[in-house]
Amino acid sequence: MKIGTSSGFHLTYCTNIHPGEEWSQVFANLEQYIPVLKTRVALGKPFGIGLRLADVATRELLQGTLAQFQSWLTAQDLYVFTLNGFPYGGFHRQVVKDQVYAPDWSKQERLDYTLRLTSILAELLPAQMDGSISTLPLSYKPWFKGNQTAQATVLNSASIHLAQVAAVMIRIRAETGKLLHLDLEPEPDGLIENAAEVINYFQTQLLPIGGAYLAKQLGISLAAAEAHLLEHVRICYDTCHFAVEYEDPASVFQQFQAAGIQIGKIQLSAALQVNLPEHTNQRRQLLERLRPFAESTYLHQVIERDRNYQLHHYPDLETALPNLDQTTACEWRTHFHVPIFIRDYQLLQSTQDDIITVLDLLQSNHACNHLEIETYTWDVLPSAMKLDLLASIQREYEWVLNELGARGER
Repeated sequence: MKIGTSSGFHLTYCTNIHPGEEWSQVFANLEQYIPVLKTRVALGKPFGIGLRLADVATRELLQGTLAQFQSWLTAQDLYVFTLNGFPYGGFHRQVVKDQVYAPDWSKQERLDYTLRLTSILAELLPAQMDGSISTLPLSYKPWFKGNQTAQATVLNSASIHLAQVAAVMIRIRAETGKLLHLDLEPEPDGLIENAAEVINYFQTQLLPIGGAYLAKQLGISLAAAEAHLLEHVRICYDTCHFAVEYEDPASVFQQFQAAGIQIGKIQLSAALQVNLPEHTNQRRQLLERLRPFAESTYLHQVIERDRNYQLHHYPDLETALPNLDQTTACEWRTHFHVPIFIRDYQLLQSTQDDIITVLDLLQSNHACNHLEIETYTWDVLPSAMKLDLLASIQREYEWVLNELGARGER
């Protein structure tokens, strides 16, 4: 849904919270939840959808059901402006963990899947609106631990593949006037996981390697090719991920803008935040409180901070918990997407304040107009935190709308 007149934000929620990889399952979820939700929060306005499509669903849509879906969108006063192209395959009710990064951006399968997403979004996107596709942060860093040669090979292949996507998006813009961008989504243990790594990748890999490829393919100068890449390859700023990295939103925005890197989509999500007590008994209570979050479906990376602001990474919450008794850290932040409308969770907190900071920043720094609520962990939340799904999504919308309303954007 479009919010405000000056900023023109488009707010949605990501449908990756609903299980289902085949198009029939995806569409059944849309039919069940979207029209009802629209009547509750959109106040008669056109309602935007943040669509998550697995690889199999993209194939099915392009084989003949895309026009039918577009007709349904029109009839329901709905529109699609953003796609989640991060998970390639299954994402619910199975062990996902590090396989969410497969195939990575060095693989042809990832390129082909993203090109199908690009074709779908080009058809669905309304005129006079840009379209975003979020995607993984190239690959998963622990896969290349101690093997710099393999990592360099992945970065090189990824840069060429991203340039190939950009070439298609350039053609689409020339033919239709629609601007599409692919938004890399940094997260803990991704091959690019923080602002410094993003900037380094753009400056040392994407622009020189992808730029050279694009310049040759299109017969243009390297400078023109680099400008195209910066237009069509952007960043998906997930507030949970950057909070887990202890990065200040204002600083990240400034660093990206200074480097000419655009933010294509902002995902509004909250991480678990824990201030670690000094006493052993209190830490044992905390251990029991955290244990239910160490579930088996997703990776929940932990980054701890000591009093000197030194950071230490754990690959998953289940590997971090045995260290809770003896760590000298004063804070843990965990990549577990918790409901954004709650700040305190009985001994635990969330990084909700980072979302509020980002919404404040956007009032003066119009870095991005795509806002997507992304709490995808409803199925694996501890039982005490589980609520009716539709009511939970509604509460998340209402919280964001209230925050924006306080800033004059409702």
